[in-house]
Amino acid sequence: MRGLVAAQGLDREIEVDSAGTGGWHAGEPPDERASAAAKQRGIDLTGQAREVRPEDFIDFDLLVAMDENNIRRLAEIAPPGTEDKLVMLGDVEIPDPYYGPRAQFDEVLDMIEVGCRALLDELRQA
Repeated sequence: MRGLVAAQGLDREIEVDSAGTGGWHAGEPPDERASAAAKQRGIDLTGQAREVRPEDFIDFDLLVAMDENNIRRLAEIAPPGTEDKLVMLGDVEIPDPYYGPRAQFDEVLDMIEVGCRALLDELRQA
């Protein structure tokens, strides 16, 4: 999403961050398989994993989830009055490829790109 936002010249208007609904990998770099799949597309994954914080619901206009389990978890921890900030990325659930074969990372990246492009188009029209 960061690359799409930058390519549209919107990186001053749209801030992109990433966090998980659990802290299992907090502090770790991106998964090597995800980084390799992204690198083949010219995408450099950087940063460290972190867990969603209560202040994220205040600091960000949208919190985007990949699947129903994560949207439910976000709804559980959302401070009152911020539930309307929760959205799914696209029309289909995006599976977690962590326990799958390497090729699944490519498939998931395809799904994420479609969802990010649609979300960015939606944001531009708002």
